[in-house]
Amino acid sequence: MAADWQSALERARVHAPFLARGLERQPELAGLLAKGQGEEALAWAAAQGDGPDIAAALRRERLAYAVALAIGDLAGAFGLDRVMAELSALADRSLDRAIASAIARRVEGAGSDGFMALALGKHGAGELNYSSDIDPILLYDPERMARRERDEPGEAAQRYAREIVALLSDVTELGYVFRVDLRLRPASEVSPLAISRDAALTHYESSALAWERAAFIRARACSGDVVAGAEFLGTIAPFVWRRSLDFGAIEEIGRLTSRIRDAYKGPRRPGPGFDLKKGRGGIREIEFFAQTHQLIHGGRNPALRLRGTRAALDALAQAGIVSDEDALLLGESYDRLRVLEHRLQMIDDRQTHALPAGDALDHVARLEGLADGAALVGELEALTDAVGRRFDRLLETTTSPDRARPVADLEAELAQAGDERALRLAERIASWLDGDYRTLRSASARDAFRAILPAMVEALGKAADPDRAIVRFERLLASLPSAINLFRLLDARPGLLDQLLRVLAFAPPLAEALTRHAALLDTLIDRSALDLPGDVDTLARAMGPVDAALPYEKLLDRIRIVTGEQRFALGVQLIEAQHDPLEIAEGLSRVAEAALRVAVKEASTEFERLHGRIAGSDLLVLGLGRLGGSALTHASDLDLVFLFSGNPQGESDGPRPIGPTLYFNRLAQRVSAALSVPTSEGALYEIDTRLRPQGAQGPLAVSVEAFAKYQHEAAWTWEHMALTRARVVAGPAGPASRLETVLHDVLTMPRDAAGLRADVLAMREEMAVHKRPKGPLDAKLLRGGLVDLEFLVHFLQLRDAAALTPRLGEACGALIERGMLPGEIQSAHDFLTRLIVGARLLAPDLEMPDGAAAEVLARACGCDGPKTLLQALAQARQGVAAAWQSVFQEKLEIET
Repeated sequence: MAADWQSALERARVHAPFLARGLERQPELAGLLAKGQGEEALAWAAAQGDGPDIAAALRRERLAYAVALAIGDLAGAFGLDRVMAELSALADRSLDRAIASAIARRVEGAGSDGFMALALGKHGAGELNYSSDIDPILLYDPERMARRERDEPGEAAQRYAREIVALLSDVTELGYVFRVDLRLRPASEVSPLAISRDAALTHYESSALAWERAAFIRARACSGDVVAGAEFLGTIAPFVWRRSLDFGAIEEIGRLTSRIRDAYKGPRRPGPGFDLKKGRGGIREIEFFAQTHQLIHGGRNPALRLRGTRAALDALAQAGIVSDEDALLLGESYDRLRVLEHRLQMIDDRQTHALPAGDALDHVARLEGLADGAALVGELEALTDAVGRRFDRLLETTTSPDRARPVADLEAELAQAGDERALRLAERIASWLDGDYRTLRSASARDAFRAILPAMVEALGKAADPDRAIVRFERLLASLPSAINLFRLLDARPGLLDQLLRVLAFAPPLAEALTRHAALLDTLIDRSALDLPGDVDTLARAMGPVDAALPYEKLLDRIRIVTGEQRFALGVQLIEAQHDPLEIAEGLSRVAEAALRVAVKEASTEFERLHGRIAGSDLLVLGLGRLGGSALTHASDLDLVFLFSGNPQGESDGPRPIGPTLYFNRLAQRVSAALSVPTSEGALYEIDTRLRPQGAQGPLAVSVEAFAKYQHEAAWTWEHMALTRARVVAGPAGPASRLETVLHDVLTMPRDAAGLRADVLAMREEMAVHKRPKGPLDAKLLRGGLVDLEFLVHFLQLRDAAALTPRLGEACGALIERGMLPGEIQSAHDFLTRLIVGARLLAPDLEMPDGAAAEVLARACGCDGPKTLLQALAQARQGVAAAWQSVFQEKLEIET
């Protein structure tokens, strides 16, 4: 729709006294607007800020902007986003000039180094309203802030702060610039107007409240020493974005959201006196809706750390945390309420959000182009009711009524109902309160535990293996430094209790992981917890540093945290039979590959600080075995070979130069340690590098040329078999492509079929003697299992240079298409892989688990029950044995 400048000017002169006076006082601006020259009008407004009298210049600029933006807004030429962004930018410039002026008046020629302003609230989000206050926090660095020699840093900072506030807020004949509210600073009731950087850091790291976390969601460095301000925000980011859920803080946020309504004494429904900001379904409820979800989930998902309300709502929907429908409705409602808020404030340039009565309400409506006040109220009734209902649901999830009941009452109810099993469970669980567990010694923890006790008894009563679950829950309690967050999480998300009990009952590796890191349970609160992980690049970004200044040790911790969360979530997906174990195996492989890539990147960066780089050379990493074949289990090692490209001569260009071979061997050691050495977050993977040239006797990293020479001239058959599962998992694209060519050349070498057959059969026989199956579910080592299938496939790949893909399932399919293997081999491969993936998690001793655990394993493998699973295993092994005999002309004995 084309902008209607004339209608906008007419409505402004009739219905908005402030705009009418502004147009009258600025005829040149009014002329530009009458011609529809909106951009020229804004340029004219900006020019009004010139002049030696800073206070007067700022006020002239602000008045001109207020009029130009308002008329462009009313005309439809400037959208809401543009208006808010222009107002926010004006506030940034005005505050910056006020800071510079205050310092320069005291110290001639000095700049703003060491004095910084943080924008919070709508200003920080770039969403200032038409007549908004600004809520900055003023900080200073005593070592860098300019001051007179006799001035103490604190005294000088307070003098600057007072002058800054006066420059912007004092009302003169030219009006004001922005009202400045400094009450969001730390401990505002006792603290000075400007706070030293170190004092602010101490406050946010030790004594800040939950509402201050919410305030900093939208914070940004806006004026003064912006670089120093941004560094400060980066330092306190862990205070705002906590990876582990703090349900005490979430409850405090819940109380804050409740108090929004409790403190509002105006009309509950739209009409005269109704507050567009604070009323039910108003602006603040939409902002708190987005911010509460950001605080809960943003610690683990950096994509949610956005300042703008609409952007945050869209990101929450994209992450599956709120529905698309809710995000769209709240976003559109937010925009509409902000537009109407602007209309209210344009009337008299007052910071008001309340609808007036009578003719004044009609003026607001008609300024917007509506028929009258009744039309405006009717629109608001529908809009605020829809918003309010969604905010109601938020309150239900963030406020926890006191549900702690006396244990005796529960036991009495169960006894009266005659439920002996539940009563025994209740008595055992209640015994945890006897004082043996330190996690249950505080009154708050005991109350939180009693609140979930009935749900625990009910869930365990329905559980397939309650005894095993309860024993592991006790181990979890014994290992935790504090359990109050766990109890509150289970209270707030009842469905998680059932999931937790299934994890404890059926997946020993996950249960052990939880005892080490109870925060892993936080990963299950997102709707995306049951989704397969994204691609390797997406995972690597999530594992990468959120702060460029993060120490190397913290970078390694972050790799472990994200990897641990992903592996745990994949384990839960397996227990829940949410995805095919083949997909779980690929997901585990993507996670490991991402961890490896980030480890290579960060270890290389750290290594280069001391030794520099070697021009034209790069570290390359081959993944072999299950990693190379994208089929990892929860128990898999990473089989790696480290290589380097480029000339093996020369040296690095750093402070301590070394030659290429030593350089890349040390770097390879660093990469291995980055993934395998325990940090405060534990270890990640066992790294196996024995498949490198010359095995454990050879150097850890060799050049690509030396690798190619060795493979062509000295490698054993088993080493070429290993290369059939090899792929480049880390390294630049160019050298990686050349290494892939080397692999292809090795695998397509002419071979003596008879000699190859003899080698393969001899190796398998030796392996069968020294590596016996560990149990009846050892789908890998049982004859007719995956090892036999791998030997069979690798023999055909090498003999005929065919089906050369590292993915074993794909290779089976390609060989079947060529008529080299029977079609049954595909289903045998798929079942055996499903079983090994499932058993490594659900039956790590490779014995058929008892009772319900066996049912869970069978279901994960796509079978009706344990008996069907064993039948499918026998059938798959027979299929492999038949193919073995067909290819090798040798019978494979299958033990039952």
